[in-house]
Amino acid sequence: MKRRAFLKTAASATLVTLCPRLCRAAEEDIDHVLVDPGNPAIAYDPEKCEMCGHCLDVCKDEMGVWGSFDLTKTKRKFICIHCGQCTAVCKYEAVTERSEWNAVKAALADPGMFVVVSTAPSVRVSLGELFGAKPGTDVEGQLVAALRKLGADAVLDTTFAADLAIMEEASELLHRVKAKRALPLFTSCCPAWVTFAETFYPEWLPNLSTAKSPISMLGSIVKTWFAGKRKLDPKKIFTVALTPCTAKKSEIRRDGMDVDGLRATDAVLTTRELAHGLKQAGINPLTIDPAPYDDLMGRGSGASVIFGNTGGVTEAVLRTAHFLATNENPALAMAAEAVRGLDGVRAAQVGALNLNVAIVHGTANARKLLAKIKAGDARYDFIEVMACRGGCIGGGGQPRTAVPPTDALRKARIQGLYALDTGAPKRFSHENPQVQALYAEFLGAPLSEKSTRLLHTTYVNRSAELG
Repeated sequence: MKRRAFLKTAASATLVTLCPRLCRAAEEDIDHVLVDPGNPAIAYDPEKCEMCGHCLDVCKDEMGVWGSFDLTKTKRKFICIHCGQCTAVCKYEAVTERSEWNAVKAALADPGMFVVVSTAPSVRVSLGELFGAKPGTDVEGQLVAALRKLGADAVLDTTFAADLAIMEEASELLHRVKAKRALPLFTSCCPAWVTFAETFYPEWLPNLSTAKSPISMLGSIVKTWFAGKRKLDPKKIFTVALTPCTAKKSEIRRDGMDVDGLRATDAVLTTRELAHGLKQAGINPLTIDPAPYDDLMGRGSGASVIFGNTGGVTEAVLRTAHFLATNENPALAMAAEAVRGLDGVRAAQVGALNLNVAIVHGTANARKLLAKIKAGDARYDFIEVMACRGGCIGGGGQPRTAVPPTDALRKARIQGLYALDTGAPKRFSHENPQVQALYAEFLGAPLSEKSTRLLHTTYVNRSAELG
């Protein structure tokens, strides 16, 4: 009997998941990622697995995770940063995101629950692929309409919170530059990168921006300011973040992500999960008329839209940091020319403050950059790290339009986001009028006591998990 067939008949699904070679310890005997049954982001079906090893390859070569720990020291625990890139390369869909669709479906059917769905930038230029549209096609209005048809009570744009994140992060950057401390400042909006740093590079945790990611900021504001504006009981609000990312499922369950005793974000759906739900409900977003986002917290700037691709956070931060430092908006081409592209590591000196910035995508590339910094071969003020190649547009929850994903596919989605930025009426986060109103009415100012309580977080040294 072939080994794969033997394993499928000789052990339960849980045993196969944890010990695909009947618990032999040697790493060379592992032929697929080992998914713990308690993994909040990733699920594994041994019946579909052909043990091709593609999941391990991407985990090692692009993510820098597999091969960086010893299974004998971790007591057979497979270190996972929840990026989901294993799901993006699995031709057999044996490794997938852990679905939360049933929980969302139940909330939508509950008349006593007010369901708020927020949509991340990357979803609008990728969802259409699952219904026959070309990669990069903007289906923003149809996406909003489809969510309303599913029963969402409010549909918000996560880009609103991305503008909020930029206000906090740009302010934090300028504060650290002025104080000449804890530099470089690393971005913190990618939860897979945060977990990677907590596990493999805890010495850099003081350098991570304390700003929460946009989805977590949005959840906090929905259950405070938004609830007050709409005269809603926060306990009766169910928040759903629609994202391209599997790691967000882990992020929303982290300690410190609650607000006033409530989980800020109740559920995360990936692009693929939403498509499944829409098809189950008989809704094709490409065939329905578009609808607008809600008026309150409904829109973001062009800067916030490009959060979805590598270099986008840096470009958005530079636009606002320049304004905060000089009281003038920079030339938009200033940041764009320096940080755009698909090179795994990019660096530039930009802006009125002559900031040294670096952009990294793929956590294996982050290892290379951190090694250069440690060796004294590079110095930066600001570093953006996205775990997935291409940034969020290449997230683990995106459509499997190409398996494995190609750079042509990534570029098409990226161009879709840049087009939205170019056509946006406001292209600077600090010019978002509702973000301005939020600070004036509720938060006070970036890095204020209330902003810090609701919009910032702390990190945990997880290196002990390596054994």
